[in-house]
Amino acid sequence: MQYTILCVGKIKERFYSDAVTEYRKRLSRYGTTEIIEVSDEKTPDHAPESIELQIKQKEAERLLKHMRDNMYIIALDLQGKEFDSLAFSDHLEKIMLRGNSHITFVIGGSLGLHPSVLQRADERICFSKMTFPHQLMRVILLEQIYRANRIQKGQPYHK
Repeated sequence: MQYTILCVGKIKERFYSDAVTEYRKRLSRYGTTEIIEVSDEKTPDHAPESIELQIKQKEAERLLKHMRDNMYIIALDLQGKEFDSLAFSDHLEKIMLRGNSHITFVIGGSLGLHPSVLQRADERICFSKMTFPHQLMRVILLEQIYRANRIQKGQPYHK
């Protein structure tokens, strides 16, 4: 199995980087995990909606360049479907059984994802209605992918 995390911005804090490294190492027994970071745009305080849309458009152009036809694209979006960990594991397994061996998760920047990215996605999922730093979201996502693989293999971890 191949997983790609396609995201806006770079991780700056070491504790996030360390956690990402740890979960990528754990996931290596189940397949490959690649992280592709595209640069983010500076967002002025109190920017009007038109400027925010332009910022998301620029970030979208960078994200879309990395999306391939053989990827099953899952956008992380507040309007997406929510899963518990067991259902998420089952859902990923069903995606794989339909012949998709490369799943790409897309994490937007601080403003979210442009409609063009959401339209390109095969589906949208939501991890929570709460707001998380997009750097932390990478850690949460990687942990849940790891948990899903453990559940699929019947290995201890999930409680």
